[in-house]
Amino acid sequence: MRYATREGLLAWLDRLASEADLIAPRDVDGHVLYRPVRSGAEVLLEYERPELSAKEFLFPPTEVILRVEQRGKDVALEEVLPDHRQVIFGLRPCDAHGLAAIDALFIHQDPPDAYYRHHRERTTLVGMACTRMWDGCFCTSMGGGPADPTHLDVLVRPAEDGIYILQPVTPKGVAILESLPLAEVRGEPCPVEEYSPPVPVMPPEKWRTLFEESRLWMRHGERCLSCRICTYVCPTCRCYDVVDRVVDVRPGWVRTERIRVWDACTSPNYRRVAGGHNPRPTNWERLRNRFMCKFCYYPEDFGPLGCVGCGRCIVACPVEIDITEVMEDVARV
Repeated sequence: MRYATREGLLAWLDRLASEADLIAPRDVDGHVLYRPVRSGAEVLLEYERPELSAKEFLFPPTEVILRVEQRGKDVALEEVLPDHRQVIFGLRPCDAHGLAAIDALFIHQDPPDAYYRHHRERTTLVGMACTRMWDGCFCTSMGGGPADPTHLDVLVRPAEDGIYILQPVTPKGVAILESLPLAEVRGEPCPVEEYSPPVPVMPPEKWRTLFEESRLWMRHGERCLSCRICTYVCPTCRCYDVVDRVVDVRPGWVRTERIRVWDACTSPNYRRVAGGHNPRPTNWERLRNRFMCKFCYYPEDFGPLGCVGCGRCIVACPVEIDITEVMEDVARV
């Protein structure tokens, strides 16, 4: 364990910002978001769960993956893999858990996703333990916890008397702490103020038996607007589309970019095929697929559940669809 004062922690963040791209919680017009910062003074040290996860810094919403230049009959291809290091500071444990879930598909499958792996290898995760459970949070039911260091390189815990406890978890975490100014005093970790009640987590085979229970899915899905906000705030959703766009045209010369963009299984056009057929034409069928993916398809195919219990989808949903209510309904059937 390493101990640092608030001033020492901010000085350490200043140093990290000078050596790599530093991502940290910031106040953006009253919203707590992970954003690039230039110094420790911009970083929030007392903050709630950020409204969006940090996955966008390893799996961007829009990412150029290939550039193509055509001059007459000559074609030149350029793969886009930016070579920069980044440190994500203040990552809540549930967001680190979400990245581990994405790793199961993008890194641990053959072949791995070259772009995600490239960003992941150049990223150090410095987490901040939660001192309370946030609105909608049920991370403890999903195998996580407010001070879970499992998927981090370093875990920071607020302690008494303005002291911070820093726990290195990986060799990468040990290395990044070498420049940390140490405090002369120590402190005890601040306790977590409240815990969420347990939510039942049924095995994939139970979910499969309920695929045809249309009444259950229609009851929850009749309110769904297909707005996709649940997907965009989720730390584990990783569906994407690939499109080409022409960025410049001159006589005898065309420049094109191939980009990867986030997609959502709740979108009306997500599975529409070229002939116009849509195998999931209704909101409730698309919502059913979202839940089946998280608790049945993804764990069967790749191992981890597709939900970490961060609760963002509960808070963000404009029609109050609650994933924990669906889980409880599945357990009762």
